Amino acid sequence: MGRQIPPLSAVRVFEAAARHLNFTRAAEELAMTQAAVSYQVRMIEDRLGTPLFVRTGRRVSLSPAGQRLAPQVSAAFDLLDEAFAKARQTEGGVLTISAAPGVAAGWLGPRLARFQLAKPDIAVRLLASHELVDFARDEVDVGIRIGHGDWPGLRAVELFPAEFTPMCSPAYLERMGPFTDPAQLLDTLRMNSDDIWWRAWFSQVGTAIPDDFTRRSIHVDSQVIEGMAAMAGEGLAMLTPRFWPFELATGRLVQLFPHVGRGGSFWLVYPEHRHNAAKVKAFREWLMGEVAATA
Repeated sequence: MGRQIPPLSAVRVFEAAARHLNFTRAAEELAMTQAAVSYQVRMIEDRLGTPLFVRTGRRVSLSPAGQRLAPQVSAAFDLLDEAFAKARQTEGGVLTISAAPGVAAGWLGPRLARFQLAKPDIAVRLLASHELVDFARDEVDVGIRIGHGDWPGLRAVELFPAEFTPMCSPAYLERMGPFTDPAQLLDTLRMNSDDIWWRAWFSQVGTAIPDDFTRRSIHVDSQVIEGMAAMAGEGLAMLTPRFWPFELATGRLVQLFPHVGRGGSFWLVYPEHRHNAAKVKAFREWLMGEVAATA
């Protein structure tokens, strides 16, 4: 059997009237008219079949039934208030972000301090992983993914294109270069030659690749390590310029050709039902501001 509770709006009016012992003050607190307060109280009395207030002229006091009911109703509203306060704390508590190591270390991580300063009530937990988060299982609020924005059940907000181009250290360029034709890169040592970005870039510049293209390669598990290995002079890396601005500006990395390939975009993703969650909304608005500032 379902709960036999009068409408909560009426119960709320009774609680306020019982607390103030004054219908006018209850009406002011709830932004209602005194007549509306009287109507809601009478609705509960009719359901219970007994009066809750004793009216003497302009004064009201609780009837025996009202005296028994009022403390329990107030205690129930206190529990509700505590529950919603905890929910608000959760919304403003910890924001957990999942992102691939490249975007986490090269773009998002260095900017998170600004978000923390802007939203000091929200703590940030950044998980750098290639694994696609399962929002139904993992305790993650938002993720950053590469693709075309088509993930069922998730809201996807486009951030910026996924761009890539070959880079190396000045020492490696001096030792192996100069490179004037993309085909020359086929004879060099490359990081992660089996990465689809290599094939995409060569295809976009019109260079055919041989069958043994992946033979000469160093395999590492993230763009962060690729970039570090390239700066150490170990070979060529296919990197995202947006993630290495300082290294390019200071000459620690050299972009070998002007062409920058593109394959999909980076997206902010989260479950559809979390779109209006306070901490998700705050992070989304801040993140889009960062994207616009660095466009």
